[in-house]
Amino acid sequence: MTGNQKFNVPDCKHFTGYKPCFPGTNCLDECVEPQPRGTKILIINLEAMGNVLVTTSLLPAIKQKYKQSTIYWITLKNAYRLLDNNPLIDKVLIWEPESWLKLQTLQFDIVMNIDKSQQAGAFIMSLQAKKKLGYGLNKDGVIIPLNKEAEYNYRLGLDDNLKFRINQKPNTQLLIEAMGLKWQRDEYILNLTEEELLFSNNYKQQNLKSQISNPKSHTIVGFNTGCSLLYPNKKMTIDQHVVLINELSKKKDLMLVLLGGPEDTERNAEIVRRVGDKVISTPTTEGLRKGICFEQICDVVISGDSFGMHVAIALKKY
Repeated sequence: MTGNQKFNVPDCKHFTGYKPCFPGTNCLDECVEPQPRGTKILIINLEAMGNVLVTTSLLPAIKQKYKQSTIYWITLKNAYRLLDNNPLIDKVLIWEPESWLKLQTLQFDIVMNIDKSQQAGAFIMSLQAKKKLGYGLNKDGVIIPLNKEAEYNYRLGLDDNLKFRINQKPNTQLLIEAMGLKWQRDEYILNLTEEELLFSNNYKQQNLKSQISNPKSHTIVGFNTGCSLLYPNKKMTIDQHVVLINELSKKKDLMLVLLGGPEDTERNAEIVRRVGDKVISTPTTEGLRKGICFEQICDVVISGDSFGMHVAIALKKY
């Protein structure tokens, strides 16, 4: 193509307009591996990390209804690594000004706002989309449902009798149906890479073999010792952990492991000081994905924090 010749921008997920998708090719002349964008969908999910994992159960339902689609997902910086290695998501963006500008430029077929919050509601109202689902803001800054299917979940947050006494639907069903999709008990999606799985296996072999000759013959019980600072009383006290670890350590077919993040470092060290070699303490400062790898080594996870619970559910632990 030369001079003033007109051209058509390829309808392909790979094409950015910056460089060829594959070396030595000219995407304007021929698309080597076409992947049409189909229905362009954005998911807005700015709540706690556990909620982000819950929201991944939405993806199979989206793909069931919109088989040829491109899925964007915007979330907070502390949560975006939960979406690594997820084949159903095409683009993950971090909640920051650069991402806002980009998304406000794009034209979507569907935007789904999962969060009943002021910032997420304001953001969806600023976007260009043929259809907006979930929750937005009205002219007075009040959170409102944007589609009929979201009204039940909206009322649930305002009616304690409905929420605590009448409602029988689990959270995933409420989420999926609010987006106008069919609930089929789809599971969370949290995929470890081959390298991460190898890391977990190696850690298990190297660290647990020092305690027992055959880790496979034992049930590994993980204690996620901390919890969100918003609800500090959800977690067991150090004394309660010590009592439970001392009791469970009497069972010869159990191996006990401490789990946690940076905020749990001192707490876990104190537990180890008081119970000794009855428990193995995994590192707490190696980042989110490594923390998930340490939870992967367990068969059973005890957690007062909902995020630890949601990770365990995603990893199919008890």
